[in-house]
Amino acid sequence: MSTTIAVVDYGMGNLRSVSKALEHVAADDQKIIVSSDAAEIANAERVVFPGQGAARDCMKHLKDLQLEDVVLQAAHEKPFLGICMGMQVLMAHSEENQGVSCMNLYAGEVRAFADEKLQSQMQSLKIPHMGWNKVSHKQDHPLWHEIQEDSRFYFVHSYYVDPEDETLVAGTTEYGIEFVSAIARDNVFAAQFHPEKSAQDGLQLLKNFCCWNGQK
Repeated sequence: MSTTIAVVDYGMGNLRSVSKALEHVAADDQKIIVSSDAAEIANAERVVFPGQGAARDCMKHLKDLQLEDVVLQAAHEKPFLGICMGMQVLMAHSEENQGVSCMNLYAGEVRAFADEKLQSQMQSLKIPHMGWNKVSHKQDHPLWHEIQEDSRFYFVHSYYVDPEDETLVAGTTEYGIEFVSAIARDNVFAAQFHPEKSAQDGLQLLKNFCCWNGQK
């Protein structure tokens, strides 16, 4: 019996590269769908929530397509992978666009690298943070299986998550400051980096997700 992995299509993000990477690593009995249909997403056994761009646009698209509730429901019930913007909007609030209310799955803020308080640390670094960087594991998590400590992943972002609860942190990265580059709790894993653009280690993480039952 086949199972379905739904990639949420809300009009933002390189969905083709995500879906193709998943197809490359998924089991023979797993079907990858890209969908903006709430019923299809609700019925999928696993959900991938990608995205790139601005938090305000992301939240507007989710609301316009009436997908916010089904994405939150998936994050409570089944193996769930957030990528880039799909990680950031799981927080309560973002500093982007003069302030944006997000999905509030987790308490915390999405903060700008360009914040005045960080100028001394960031003055010699370009924003956005773009390119390959190391990720330090902060949890012993199934999605890190066969991925070595300090493996390099591909990033493109100007904002980073700052969760209130430190036990959420699954990975950190150095870029002027040490920032949170992955979070995990129960059936949710989310990453600031793009596993679909991160060569073999990125594919391994996606393969681990395809095998993951949502438990640690």
